[in-house]
Amino acid sequence: MNDAGTKDQERPEHGRGGTYTVKGQEFVRDSRYITTRITRDGADGYPVEPGRYRLIAARACPWANRAIIVRRLLGLEDAISLGLPGPTHDERSWTFDLDPGGKDPVLGIERLQEAYFRREPGYPRGITVPAIVDTRDGAVVTNDFAQITLDLSTEWTAFHRDGAPRLVPDDPDERAEMDSVMRRVYTEVNNGVYRCGFAGSQEAYDAAYARLWTALDWLEERLATRRYLMGDRITEADVRLFTTLVRFDAVYHGHFKCNRNKLSEMPVLWAYARDLFQTPGFGDTVDFVQIKQHYYVVHTDINPTQIVPQGPDLSGWLTEHGRDELGGKPWGDGGTPPPPVRDDERVAPGHNPLYPAEA
Repeated sequence: MNDAGTKDQERPEHGRGGTYTVKGQEFVRDSRYITTRITRDGADGYPVEPGRYRLIAARACPWANRAIIVRRLLGLEDAISLGLPGPTHDERSWTFDLDPGGKDPVLGIERLQEAYFRREPGYPRGITVPAIVDTRDGAVVTNDFAQITLDLSTEWTAFHRDGAPRLVPDDPDERAEMDSVMRRVYTEVNNGVYRCGFAGSQEAYDAAYARLWTALDWLEERLATRRYLMGDRITEADVRLFTTLVRFDAVYHGHFKCNRNKLSEMPVLWAYARDLFQTPGFGDTVDFVQIKQHYYVVHTDINPTQIVPQGPDLSGWLTEHGRDELGGKPWGDGGTPPPPVRDDERVAPGHNPLYPAEA
């Protein structure tokens, strides 16, 4: 029971967090994960080993999109394979409906739930992406989305491409600052849009809305004088903010009622987001069609008709951003952009302005 004396509502939310609870009409995300780590020393029983693990990460999901971006920026495509569930799911699980026969070609399963059950029969929490699966036994190793990307940066260094950026700073003070920035981005922005969208009362929504826009105004100010969140180069913090910003006008502005402004009406954040979108490894991972299908079809409590909007116009993502005037070295000293996306991992034509519809 919640403080108001009414029963808390628990709902499935498979994108990340398993389930969420509306406590006193406020959205509270379940943060219980499988926290096993893949490390160089194999302390948890899972050593870094190229070819052994498969990243399952739906393009529709912002939390999974992070892992896709980091894997690409670091050049880990040959070390860790990628499985892509479709954009919609039922209450049981994400499904591999985009693959021939509706099965993941490596794991041979129809539902990601099967990999969770191989790790823990009857796994009681939500079936979330991203998840890393051990191809030896088909069981999930971890779905701890925040730790997954940090470990790709710090534990898989032997398999990074030449010129890979250093997304996690070595300097302790810079790392502490980045962690602080990422905590605020997560609580107020990444999760803040969900807090607005799934609020169960006007009061809860009003409070969530105020928190979100306080944070976005803070980011607008922070990024006015620096090209990236931590200064002159791309870090993990930018990856984490980008996946929310790129979904903002297409989904969060209307679907989640985050409608004080569109992203395209915030000069600094809009230019920053376009800068990243046009940077190899960011925009080329984004599938706007799948993003809209996921939110507008799956969230039937918010959008019971399941009608997917046609807009917004996406051509603005390719317009000049002017952020290079702030200088900086996006990839750090000696770093280089990743090579073009391999053919079998490209976003479908027409799903992204970088990949126009085929004539």
